Parts: sequence; structure tokens; C-alpha cells
Amino acid sequence: MAHDHHHHAPEGNLRMAFFLNLFFTIIEIIGGMAVNSVAIVSDAIHDLGDSLSLGTAWYLQRKSKQQADKQFSFGYARFSLLGALLNSVVLIIGSVFVLKEAVERLIHPEASDANGMLYLAILGIAVNGYAAWKMTSGKSLNEKVISWHLMEDVLGWAAVLIVAIVLQFKQIDYLDPALSLAITLYILYGVFKRLKETLFLFLQGVPAEFDLKKLESELLAVNGVEALHHTHIWSLEGEHHVFSSHVRLKGIQDLAQMEQVKLDLKKQLAAYHFNHITLELETEGQECSMK
Repeated sequence: MAHDHHHHAPEGNLRMAFFLNLFFTIIEIIGGMAVNSVAIVSDAIHDLGDSLSLGTAWYLQRKSKQQADKQFSFGYARFSLLGALLNSVVLIIGSVFVLKEAVERLIHPEASDANGMLYLAILGIAVNGYAAWKMTSGKSLNEKVISWHLMEDVLGWAAVLIVAIVLQFKQIDYLDPALSLAITLYILYGVFKRLKETLFLFLQGVPAEFDLKKLESELLAVNGVEALHHTHIWSLEGEHHVFSSHVRLKGIQDLAQMEQVKLDLKKQLAAYHFNHITLELETEGQECSMK
């Protein structure tokens, strides 16, 4: 479900995790309805989001091998943001449906099949636990994010298991819908948090790890720089960042001095690890057409 950070994980692990999650999601939906458990159906919605995220990540992993072209000059990295938006919409729609069902079940309680819930919970822990274990072999941040998210799924199934065990000894009809509400609200919290981050990237906001004023002050300290304007920092998809700025120069006598200032600026920017840097150098007396 951690839709917008998966695309660097090895293709084989992503493919395995995707098909495993998708197959189990189908079992969850059928099984949840069969045992009359909205908690399991809410977990199925959660895992459906995982499947969509993993499927998108798998596709983007293959897509990312394509070089930038005339149609997409920055490459295909921002496709992951589109995938994140689609995943969020699907999860929100599914969660609203589950919330409606859970509230109705609280008002009009119905008994759940405790034995069926127990078996599905054990299977859920096994499937998600295996997928999480497979992803722990990865070294990248994306693989770790996937692994941790799958571990969250394991914890969700552990909660279902506990409720199923309690229902074995005492029939408390509101336990299942109450757990469903808790799981779904937790899912929605994560979805809206990621949706906010995704929209921020879509709107080309300055990534949180950059202090624009501090960076500008460092560049202004470079010998030969008089002023900066039209300075922009944005991110392709949350990992690869872009920097551009118009730099007004002072005391420049020849092309060699201009090249030296440009070199000094790039040395200063190197500490920030931008993937794309564009510097527009303007000499004294030169009017910027963008003002």
C-alpha cells in the first residue's frame, strides 16, 4: 500500500508479492463474506490496495527501464504518482463501503463464523508473513517500505485471530464490526496521508528535505553571484529532485570567469544530490525575459 515508493525493488520479488497478494485478496473477499465477517472484508480492501500498489510498482519497474524520449523528456518516473492517485481512490471507495457495512452491523449485530475467521486469520498471517520475509532480503528503501507494510498486514491478521479466538468462547457480535471500523479508519488515515504527499508532489511543491532560503543564501555567497530569481526545487516522484535558477552575475569580464562561477555553483549544489540542474546565467545589464 505504500504505493509511490516501490518501483526500485527487484522485479522478481515484486511479481511474487503481487500475485500472492492478489490471489489471497480474492480468497479474503470470498471467505469474509462466507463467514459473515466485515473485519475480514475490511482487511481484504486493505490487501486489494496492496495488490494495486505492488502491481503498479511491478509495471513501473519494467517501465523505468525505458530511457527518456521526445514524449517524456524527464523519463517515466512521475507515472508512479498517477498510480498512487488511482490506488488512493480505489482504497477510499472500498473503505467507505466497509465503514457503511460495519456501522450497520453495529446497529443490527449478526453472528460471525468464529472457526472460519480463525482459519482465514492463520492463512493471512502465513501468506503476508511469507511475502514480508521475502522482501526483507532487499537493500533499497523501497524494498524496506514494502516489507514493513506487509508486516502491518500481519499485525492486522493477528488482531482478527485474537477476535476469532475470543469468539470461540463467548459470542460478542459487536467485536467483528468494531475491529472492522478500527482497521478501516487506520487504512483511511494512511491513505489520506499518502494522498496529501502525492498531491503535493503533483503540484510541484518544494520537497520537505530542502530549505529553499538556506540554499539560496549559500549560492549567493559564491564569488561572482549578485542575485538569484526564478529559483525552483521540485521532485519527479519523491526521490529524484530537480533544481533550476536564474543567476545574475557581477564583475564578470570574460567567458572563463563565467564558466568558473558556474562550476562553483554546481560544486555548492552537489551536496544536495539533485538529479537535474539547470542554471541560467545573466550578465550585468542583461534583462531577464521572464521578469
